[in-house]
Amino acid sequence: MNDKIVFRLILVISIVVFLVVAILQSKLITIFPVASVVPEWVLALPKVNAILNGTCTFLLLMSLYYIKKKDIVMHKVLNSITFILSSLFLVSYIIFHSTGIKTTYGGEGSIRLVYYFILITHIILAAIVLPLVLLSFHRGFQMDVQRHRTLVKWSFPIWLYVTITGVIVYLMISPYYQF
Repeated sequence: MNDKIVFRLILVISIVVFLVVAILQSKLITIFPVASVVPEWVLALPKVNAILNGTCTFLLLMSLYYIKKKDIVMHKVLNSITFILSSLFLVSYIIFHSTGIKTTYGGEGSIRLVYYFILITHIILAAIVLPLVLLSFHRGFQMDVQRHRTLVKWSFPIWLYVTITGVIVYLMISPYYQF
């Protein structure tokens, strides 16, 4: 597949994912219009998402370790697993937020500002990281090492930040869940 097609595909995927998440966050569409019909397993998804994010953090750091040791095969394996887990996170996130369940942070004072700073930067960077990761994967699997390295200088720290802050956001808001 040539680069032009790959870039268009990455752009379409990124825009569709962004729009789906934005629509679900706005609560314009819900799969379960009555909260009482939300299956019990759906209520466990925020914790599952935090576990997925924490696992992705660990795998990203292991991937960095292995690439520094020049073990390209292990680097690719770890990044592929991380991408799969991040994709599972996205599906889980979409399922949870399609329920219409409202989650509100209840902290007060300066910790509230800290929470919202972390949350807002997490959301913005999560939207930005998807196309960067997809492009990084494309370049990496093509063995276009120089372009891959250039992209990864941006995608790796952003992806790592998003996985870490995903866990932090969960830990900060979970005491305020009303379900």
